[in-house]
Amino acid sequence: MKLDPRHLEILASVVDAGGMTEGAADLGKSQPSVSRSLSLLEARVGAPLFEPGRRPLRPTELGRALAAEGRAVRVAGRRATDLVARAADGRAGVVRVGGTPFFLDGVVAGVIAEFQSGSPGIRVEQRAGYRAELIAALESGALDMAVLPLRDGDVPTGVRSEPVLKGRNVIACRVGHPLTRRAPLRLPDVAPYPWIAPPADSPLYRDLRDVLSEIGVMDIRVSFTGGSLSAVQTVLAGSDALTVLPLSVAHPLARQKTLTTLPIRIGHARRHLCLVTHGDTPLSASAERFAAHLRGAMRAIAQTLERVAPD
Repeated sequence: MKLDPRHLEILASVVDAGGMTEGAADLGKSQPSVSRSLSLLEARVGAPLFEPGRRPLRPTELGRALAAEGRAVRVAGRRATDLVARAADGRAGVVRVGGTPFFLDGVVAGVIAEFQSGSPGIRVEQRAGYRAELIAALESGALDMAVLPLRDGDVPTGVRSEPVLKGRNVIACRVGHPLTRRAPLRLPDVAPYPWIAPPADSPLYRDLRDVLSEIGVMDIRVSFTGGSLSAVQTVLAGSDALTVLPLSVAHPLARQKTLTTLPIRIGHARRHLCLVTHGDTPLSASAERFAAHLRGAMRAIAQTLERVAPD
C-alpha cells in the first residue's frame, strides 16, 4: 500500500491544530478540501483516523501514528526546499577540484579549509593528478575545475584557463643542512648533493632539470622519487637531499620550520598556476563560489610571496 505523502502532511496539520478548520487555515486550504483529503486517506487505509462523534477531534491510535509520519514529511519538505534554495545561491552542493599533488597538499588544501569555514554546506571533493589526466576529467564532466601549472600559450583546446598565481620555484632542504651554513652560497655548491625528484610527468620534474642545467649538472644523483608532499618532507628531514619546490608550497612549510630554502636565485618556471574549467560547461553556483574564494586566496598568497621574496 502506498499512501499520498500530501495526505499525511494534511493529517498532521489537522491533528496538531486540533480541528479541520484550524488545520485548513494553517495549510492555506479550504476546510472542504482538507476534509476530502482525509476521507481519501481513510478510504485508503480502511480504518477511521478520528474517533467518531468526538469534539474537538480526537485521533485514533492509527491516526496519531500516521500524523507522526506526516510531520516527518513536512520536515523533509522544508529541508528539501531549503536545500534547493541554498544550492541555487551556492550555499550547498558538491565541488570537484583537481590539481597536481604538491599544489593540492601544500596550497589548495588550506584554501579548501578556509572556504568551508564560511561555506559548511558545500562538500569539496579533491582529486590529485597531472595535466593529461585532469584535462580528460574536465572534458568528461568528472571534475568541475582543476588547478594546474600551465605555460603561456599552452592551454589545451576546449578548456578555459585563468592564471591565478605566477610560477616561482626555490631549492628546499632540511633545517640545519650543511649548505645553510655556507656563505656566500653559489649555485655550483649544490652539485655534490643528492636530489629528490618528482615523478617524470610532473611539471616540477622539468623545473628540476632546468635548475640543474643552469649549474651545468647533467647527470643528477636521485636519492628518492615521490609524488606526495608529505613523503618529500619526510625524506628531506632525514637526509641531506635537495629538491625543487614551488615557492607557494615551500614558504608556509619554512615558516613551520618543516624545511628551509636556500638563498640561491634560480630561474623561475615559465608558467602560471591556472584555474582551468571546461570551455562549454558553466560552473554550478557552489563551484562559482569556490572559484571566487580560490582567486582571492591566490591574490593574498601572491602578495605575501612578493613581500618575503621580491622578484
